[in-house]
Amino acid sequence: MTRALITGCSTGIGRATAIELTTRGYDVVATARRPETIADLEVAERLALDVTSAVSVEAAVAAAGEIDVLVNNAGLSVGGPIENVPLARAKAVFETNVWGPARMIQEIAPGMRARNRGAIVNVSSAAGRSADPLNGYYSASKWALEALSEAVDLELSHWGIRVIVIEPGYIATQMHERTERYGMNEPPYDELARIFDDYAAELFTSDPPGPAVVATAIADALEEDAPALRHPVGADAELVVTARQSMTYEQFLAALRNLRPIEW
Repeated sequence: MTRALITGCSTGIGRATAIELTTRGYDVVATARRPETIADLEVAERLALDVTSAVSVEAAVAAAGEIDVLVNNAGLSVGGPIENVPLARAKAVFETNVWGPARMIQEIAPGMRARNRGAIVNVSSAAGRSADPLNGYYSASKWALEALSEAVDLELSHWGIRVIVIEPGYIATQMHERTERYGMNEPPYDELARIFDDYAAELFTSDPPGPAVVATAIADALEEDAPALRHPVGADAELVVTARQSMTYEQFLAALRNLRPIEW
């Protein structure tokens, strides 16, 4: 049976992926910083894991045993203009979103190489292909994860290890509620925040999809014989990624302004 370890399973995409892969016959090792949050998950194994701690990562991987599929899902978000977000909080975002997956890969990749098989799924974001204002540090962390994924793919494909990057658009998860925000409710950036809040309200006239759609995309990509590296998830992600691939930055920005005039 294929054994999959998933980080960040307490809520959202991680929890949905643990359920989906279990349904498809995977031996799932669900992990979370606080193991009590995953006590109700019906999976093969549940482990405590803090991806920002090398000690925690080493202990969890040792306890998990041979892993065929690694899903790097644990994530952290912080909002606000670049000049207002405390750098300590920006560094915390990178610690989870970039160094977390790097720690997991460093622990698990050697075993995959020894067996000449495996798959690494990095949950990125459409924000990793197109940065939004007031979301710069989160976008930067996901751009870094995209570059890390390309390098890992080039390095590990020699041993039959597949790398898959999942790029969700706006997904209804608790991450949005938990996002720390700085300098968005007072001058000089409150107006910009209002403009983009209005833009998002127009863009998402219907309810955004839930995390199950991302879990399905992950499972489907794992079942492909030769999956593409990148997999946008959601109509908004597909639109953004396609546009950025086909245009220069200046053309992309002009297209956005034509779509909705923004006086900023």
